[in-house]
Amino acid sequence: MMTESTYRIQGQTGEWEVVIGLEVHAQVTSNSKLFSGAPTAFGAEPNTQVSLVDAAMPGMLPVPNRECIRQAVRTGMAIDAHINKWSRFDRKNYFYADLPQGYQISQLYHPLVGEGQLEVEVDGNTKTVGVERIHVEQDAGKLMHDQHPTMSYVDLNRSGVALMEIVSRPDMRSPAEAGAYLTKLRSILRYVGSCDGNMDQGSMRADVNVSVRKPGDEFGTRTETKNVNSVRFVMAVVEQEALRQVEVIEGGGTIVQETRLYDPDKNTTRSMRSKEDAQDYRYFPDPDLLPLELDDAFLDECRASLPELPDAKRARYEAAGVTPYNAGVLTAEVETARWFDALLDAGADGKQASNWVASELFGALNRLDKDIAQSPVSPTQAAELLALVADGTLSGSLAKQVFEVMLETGEDPAKIVEDRGLKQTSDTGAIEAVIAEVLAKNPNQLEQYRGGKEALFGFFVGQTMKAMGGKANPGVVNDLLKKALAG
Repeated sequence: MMTESTYRIQGQTGEWEVVIGLEVHAQVTSNSKLFSGAPTAFGAEPNTQVSLVDAAMPGMLPVPNRECIRQAVRTGMAIDAHINKWSRFDRKNYFYADLPQGYQISQLYHPLVGEGQLEVEVDGNTKTVGVERIHVEQDAGKLMHDQHPTMSYVDLNRSGVALMEIVSRPDMRSPAEAGAYLTKLRSILRYVGSCDGNMDQGSMRADVNVSVRKPGDEFGTRTETKNVNSVRFVMAVVEQEALRQVEVIEGGGTIVQETRLYDPDKNTTRSMRSKEDAQDYRYFPDPDLLPLELDDAFLDECRASLPELPDAKRARYEAAGVTPYNAGVLTAEVETARWFDALLDAGADGKQASNWVASELFGALNRLDKDIAQSPVSPTQAAELLALVADGTLSGSLAKQVFEVMLETGEDPAKIVEDRGLKQTSDTGAIEAVIAEVLAKNPNQLEQYRGGKEALFGFFVGQTMKAMGGKANPGVVNDLLKKALAG
């Protein structure tokens, strides 16, 4: 079901609609750069990962990295995009200290990937956001202004790193939709393995295009806020920039097409420079690179290598009895989905397992400040624990005790149960004897219960479980208590 956002900005002259498009720059997962063999590891010392090609030494020729092209094609296939068998690299000419060539190799006229789409969900409603293109380009270096009072330092480690620029259509109409789109795209990239999605490390960042208009009018003049590095900040940029534009227009001003920067400390955007048009970059085909021509065998290999993607995985979980909410949580991050798949493969029931992961496991990991890949409890151990609950060996409360020991020691649940005597008992004789003692010790409550105060039933259950150290089977306790209280 497609729906239109009802997000509106209330101005002095009525309601305004915000129009949003995102240009996401995603670093391609590869061991070397787009046109050289220099490494791409994050966190290296400045200028230690720079080849002669990256430094634009005279006579050095670029050679395309096959793996970077493969990863971009796989990404396009994951969003149902058209893959162009013929594409070409262009030179985007501009002069800046972090660009030693004096141009960036990109793809303007003939990108590798054409139109695709993403379905996003906001407030229970699904909307399709169009993707205009994915093109491959090289990253620039980095300028550091805080190392010296009068000079800027240049680090070329990122120069030549392969990027996918994923350009959406201006189909989003609220901060929530922009956030959902970026979250979904990041999830898909991680599933595919074409980008690690680590926005805090700069391997994925977004340029946020925002304009405002009265509903039904033509698009207004847009601004582009560069290099936003979190989903939360993208949503903040949309909201703040839209409010600023409405205030400017209603104050009698006009919106200037420009590039802006976001200040998260002040939660404001500020002007960086006027927005250049494409012709200012004097694009032309790169004479050092032949066009890319992809054959069917290469495309088939790319398609066959794709994993099960989030939407398909979510549908499979729901078919296994997982609630839609839990299925969404479990598929949001690829590491979580892999862990849960391993839990199902170990024989766990889908509904029971999803509830346990969403409550017990996530709660424990949050306390320990760990992600699921660092879980002290393996999927196999978790399946064993859930099986002990299912067959009546452990009650829910005992299972929590066993789980806490598993988190501390890493031991298997069966061993913990055996070593610590935590097995649940269903021995009716033993339970009946304890119930008799509980009723004898609480004559006033017994009289009140039999006088109609049935809420005291929970009191007797609690006293019985306490007397048996939490090891009694709750179902058996309930049944025997009802008989004893009725007598």
